[in-house]
Amino acid sequence: MIDNIEDNPWRTCGACGNAGGTGSVATYSATTGMVSPSEDGSSTQFAIAATVPFTNAYFFQIHSPVHAQFGSLTYEFDVFVPNGFESAPQAIEFECQQKLNGWIYNFGWQANYAAKTWRIFNYAAKRWDDTGISFTNFSPGGWHHILAEFHSDASTNSVWHDALTIDGVRTPVNIRHDAFLASGTDQFTNALQLDSNRLPAAYSIFVDKMKITYK
Repeated sequence: MIDNIEDNPWRTCGACGNAGGTGSVATYSATTGMVSPSEDGSSTQFAIAATVPFTNAYFFQIHSPVHAQFGSLTYEFDVFVPNGFESAPQAIEFECQQKLNGWIYNFGWQANYAAKTWRIFNYAAKRWDDTGISFTNFSPGGWHHILAEFHSDASTNSVWHDALTIDGVRTPVNIRHDAFLASGTDQFTNALQLDSNRLPAAYSIFVDKMKITYK
């Protein structure tokens, strides 16, 4: 288990969430150690202030490699949307990603504000797939709990999205994607991305109690 990881430093690669990592780069920031709002005295604020519509800000962390498939993997955190920003995002995205024996197992979710749906990322096909789960904007001024469940199968190079829980309501997903054959050494990361809308509207969110559990 990796606990309170929102308090650790976040790396960024700017617009790498865009196709091919190209395009305009928004102004963005990740600020750790925020006392308010927080649940345990230290949250992290993620912010974006784009000048070009539909740009994004990608933040990630690199952890010790995991040299085996995941029998189970959960990625969970609490998110706080300040008043006035409840309709500002185009989308909020989060993921865990494992590289194992040259294969990339990507476990990515997107809360799509524009389409009002939850989508998962098909890394091999380079597209977002609709899960059929409707998305309701996070109400502002309070904390919301997100928990995503996954597992992988190295024998078939499969990525499984098992379930998504929002504020205690668990929805089974049970969708399989192919892993992607790449190269390089084993690696394990987690990430969060803010997407700006067509205006584009500046906004921020706060994250607390971020935790990864696996076996």
